[in-house]
Amino acid sequence: MANRPWVTPQEVRDWTERPKVKERSDDKLGVDIFRAEQWVIKYTHNTFADPERWPVIPDSVKIATLIFAEQYAAMAANTNTSGGGGTFKSERFDDYSYTLADTDYQIDNMQLGGLLDEFIEKQTRGDVVMKMRKL
Repeated sequence: MANRPWVTPQEVRDWTERPKVKERSDDKLGVDIFRAEQWVIKYTHNTFADPERWPVIPDSVKIATLIFAEQYAAMAANTNTSGGGGTFKSERFDDYSYTLADTDYQIDNMQLGGLLDEFIEKQTRGDVVMKMRKL
């Protein structure tokens, strides 16, 4: 079984060029890494827990996890809870308003399927047993 976490906080720091991510504590980066692993597991439906198939985590899965962890860390570091800024921008005109998200920090826009698509496991729905009787 590929041991978790798949990447370390130091690997995230070495990977990133963002100063705010480099300054995050190991505990906070550990949470970011956990969130990234959970996203990969949900996307692929694969926990990489079978020790025969996955004695170590594949490089492309590790890279995707590293990139996601950096993004989660950057989003958390740039969230301003004091009410003066943050990652979202909004504007209001009378009864109409809209909110724009900074696309640099959107996990869904990262398009890392090329790294993960080959590891997607087909989901089984289980067996269906149907019993019929004569009327």
